[in-house]
Amino acid sequence: MRVLGWLPRLALVVGAGALLVTAVVVAVAPRVWLIANAHEEDPVVLPEFEALAQRTYAYDTNGEEIAVYELENSQPIDYADVPPQVVQAFLIVEDKEFFNHDGVNVRSLIRATLSNFASDAPQQGASTITMQVVKNDFLAGLERDGRYKLLQAHYARMLEKELTKEEILERYLNTVFFGNNAYGIQAAAETYFGKTAQELTFIESAFLAGLVRSPSGFDPINEPERSRARWLQILDRLETEEYLTEDDADTLAEDFALPSRVRTIPTRTNERTYFTEALRDYLLNRTTILGDTYQERYNLLFRGGLRIHTTLDQNLQRAAEEARNVLPDTQGRFDAAIVSLDSSSGAIRVMVGGRGFRPNEREVNMALSPRQTGSSIKFFILAAAIQAGAQAGDIIDGVRGCNLPNPGNPSEPFEIRGGAGGSVTTLEQQTWSSINCAFARLSQIVGLNRVVDTTYRMAESPYLYRGQPVDDRVPIEPFASYATGANEMSPLDMAAGIQSLANEGLHKQPYYIDRITDAGGEVIYRHFDAGTQVLDRGAALRTVDILKGVLTRGTARQQLREFGHPAFGKTGTQQDNTNAWFAGGTKQLSTAVWVGDPDAYTPMVNIPEFVAAGVGKVQGGRFPAAIWKAFMEPAHVFQPQREWDAPPSPQRPNARLFLPGNECVLQVVGFVPGGTVPPDPSATIAPVPPPAPGELPPPPAETLPPQTLPPVPIFDAVEVGTTIPPDILDPNAPLPTIANSGVIGPCR
Repeated sequence: MRVLGWLPRLALVVGAGALLVTAVVVAVAPRVWLIANAHEEDPVVLPEFEALAQRTYAYDTNGEEIAVYELENSQPIDYADVPPQVVQAFLIVEDKEFFNHDGVNVRSLIRATLSNFASDAPQQGASTITMQVVKNDFLAGLERDGRYKLLQAHYARMLEKELTKEEILERYLNTVFFGNNAYGIQAAAETYFGKTAQELTFIESAFLAGLVRSPSGFDPINEPERSRARWLQILDRLETEEYLTEDDADTLAEDFALPSRVRTIPTRTNERTYFTEALRDYLLNRTTILGDTYQERYNLLFRGGLRIHTTLDQNLQRAAEEARNVLPDTQGRFDAAIVSLDSSSGAIRVMVGGRGFRPNEREVNMALSPRQTGSSIKFFILAAAIQAGAQAGDIIDGVRGCNLPNPGNPSEPFEIRGGAGGSVTTLEQQTWSSINCAFARLSQIVGLNRVVDTTYRMAESPYLYRGQPVDDRVPIEPFASYATGANEMSPLDMAAGIQSLANEGLHKQPYYIDRITDAGGEVIYRHFDAGTQVLDRGAALRTVDILKGVLTRGTARQQLREFGHPAFGKTGTQQDNTNAWFAGGTKQLSTAVWVGDPDAYTPMVNIPEFVAAGVGKVQGGRFPAAIWKAFMEPAHVFQPQREWDAPPSPQRPNARLFLPGNECVLQVVGFVPGGTVPPDPSATIAPVPPPAPGELPPPPAETLPPQTLPPVPIFDAVEVGTTIPPDILDPNAPLPTIANSGVIGPCR
């Protein structure tokens, strides 16, 4: 070794002396500061620790973790749960004499300063672990001037008197920043090694301790070269302190693989889904469960360490995602969405918003996106009519080519030319065949405003309710075209309406959460909904009974006539086949399926991939019904057969439903004499065959007698009332009917 000259030696001695003086000043300065300012300063009081930020977890019905909500990745851990090798590694790297000093270690300060002076890069920090806790918890945001260092030292000594060493070390290990949004040892273990803190080795812990000095500068993911250099310094430190041999250090220098990506614990999911994103939005924007203000809700969700137990059934969710794949892939153009609710409680068991959530690519949740419904909306009209007294056997006109009043524009009547051709037949037959003219007429017989009111009551949820702000949701309007799908509804809305029928008229709002516990394990929210009886039980049972026929003999029979459980539902196809639906339920599940183009109202006609699957025009009875079946069959594998009670018997003879002002009741007011019609001279009674030999010849042919015509009745309209006034929303207000023996004709 080259002998140093006297000048360098002198410089080194002077420098060491200066550092010693500095250290003494740092040690005594807090007391000097207090004495000097005692006449004008309040006594320095140690602030309280702020509550540690903690990530929030969400779980499915089986307790499986489905989401993590966090700002900082902070996962506090008790000191007793930190393994000895982790503590040992951090003390060696950061504060070897932690258990011997009183918060400010003068000897460590001098040693670190000399070591850093002799090295190309800093290897040891001058702050103790206690001083780092003070810096992180009490001094954030303060200017780094002389008073800052004095306060840090003073607070460190005060903290040592108030807390045990173990408590200070626990706070340190839970708050120190490691980069890549990881705060605390538990988060760092997950982020860099995909482990819990209990699973860390001594070497892994030493690596993490080496990041504390400069988490960004030594970041192994974004600064691998600087991180490698820092790792070599840590190995030298471990070798110097005789925790590693020289050979071990050399081996680790070559073989230790620096973390190259942010990791998660294999059993933990941070994958965002349509359900978990909808849950986040619900908690922040559609409920006050977590607080009255947005900021309160935000802080509690992302930093409060909540445990959210949701209604999602992952087994059913997987079955629904598989069922969605019944729809052939069209290179992202067309998609399907599914929502399934528990029929008894309204719990959201399944939410498929499309073919899979992808951040910045596929984020629109079609399960919550309103779309035009086609004929699937008719089950709301049917329920309103049955509630008002209509019966399955009542007769209504469904002949195609109908002209109906248009309340929104009286000068232009609402005309229907498309859809299935109808006839004058029973209400249940019109339902099974989904006859547009019959249901457009029925909606006005019931009263369009009353139909809208029934829809709101049957489908009410945080996403659909009376008085909703227009910028949140376009209201349901009493359009003349209501029955053909002019209003937009989401799959969640439709499933909620089906739930009201499946649950025998008792509506339970769709909900995401069964209960929430706070970071201490205390239950802070538990779901309860007694429900609202939106339909009489008898009316709901009559409606369900009619809608069963849609599956067995109506528009869904091709896919669902063999479905193995008691079920009901309604198909829907919007004009030009732009949206297709099936909404139906069992006693267990109420499920709605939508198929269409998420980005536009694109006709689903002659789509090559669909044609290859045998579907030239997508209708509600095809892909939507097939998807519904593909989900509902496995969902009911272990479910018992549950049937609704038989509907109540009719309370009156079946009658004729009619729309006053459009259809008129006629009565005979006179007769036009029938008279006679002279015979046709060319018409004769058929001749008798010629006689056999020996018989007499027949008489000559006779002409036909004159024809007598019966009298022709003269009809006149009878005043029997008007349509339901718009302000009448009473669901039980009677409908205009006459006996089936009566005569109905168009009003002139």
